[in-house]
Amino acid sequence: MVFGGFGSQDAMQTSRGISLPIIVHLATVLSALSLGPVVLLRRKGDRWHRRLGRVWVLLMVVTALASAFIRSPGAGLFGTGFSALHLFTVWTLICAPVGVWLAWKKRIVAHQGVMTGLYIGLVLAGSFTLIPGRLLGSMVFG
Repeated sequence: MVFGGFGSQDAMQTSRGISLPIIVHLATVLSALSLGPVVLLRRKGDRWHRRLGRVWVLLMVVTALASAFIRSPGAGLFGTGFSALHLFTVWTLICAPVGVWLAWKKRIVAHQGVMTGLYIGLVLAGSFTLIPGRLLGSMVFG
């Protein structure tokens, strides 16, 4: 079932099993979803915030890179195999290093805004994956 261009039978891969990029993507995205609130809500600027923040950024980058390999050939935007969700991939690969750079430059308010925005984007992108007809939506809702 295709819902607004977000789903395809190729993406579901039900008969072929789940590919390595999907496994890596799910592992890192679930870890980033879990770690994000810890980093965002605990005390800022201390050693643990910096360490956990680095881990979170790494998880976000690996999540984004893995998503670049999750495609539906012949489907998606203009037949590229990429869906609109892949725009989050590009956005993450731009914003993650910018957010780190802002912290390094001590531009903390801007850093907080970028990192909070990245987490919100993560939640939004994850919500779109639950649409019926997409792999995760089909796995969760049958």
